[in-house]
Amino acid sequence: MTRTPVYAHPVEGFGTVSFTPVVPAADAALIHSWVTEERARFWGMGEASRELVQEIYEDVDRRTTHHAFMVALDGEQVALFQTYDCAEDRVSECYEVQPGDVGVHLLIGPTKGPARHGFTGALIEAFIAYLFTDGGAVRVVGEPDARNAKAIALLERCGFELGPEVELPEIDLPEVYLPAKPARLAFLNRPAAR
Repeated sequence: MTRTPVYAHPVEGFGTVSFTPVVPAADAALIHSWVTEERARFWGMGEASRELVQEIYEDVDRRTTHHAFMVALDGEQVALFQTYDCAEDRVSECYEVQPGDVGVHLLIGPTKGPARHGFTGALIEAFIAYLFTDGGAVRVVGEPDARNAKAIALLERCGFELGPEVELPEIDLPEVYLPAKPARLAFLNRPAAR
């Protein structure tokens, strides 16, 4: 299946990073293989079946406030990137949402071959470029698991300002269940126009 990216961003020294919307039936197996690895434990889907992963992304696909993208580097799938309207998410119960706040989740897939220094930062550069151009964000909001020191440090290195530690409330709906989660808020404002 050929898909047209919604955004492509060249990253010097790495290649072109592109974003295509998740197609749940086509992408569930790959996403499942990523989210059930130990390295993805903070994603919170370690016990999920492939069918449940597909159902979750079908639910995301139905929403107008939440979006999921497969991220490719020069055509190879390397990450899962999700955006959401903070005012329409459980994070809104933890801080004062401002107009233009766009929340993000990022899961980087396992690398094939040797690790490339700066790879994650290069992907984040592409995500930020997308959000502040085509994504319409005024401010990007991250909420990694508070126990995920590596993710928090990465956001800080990428220019995010750390906010408070909060407890994201449990969500228990027929179509989705999310347990309560300790999270560390992080914010990145749109750069001032030059």
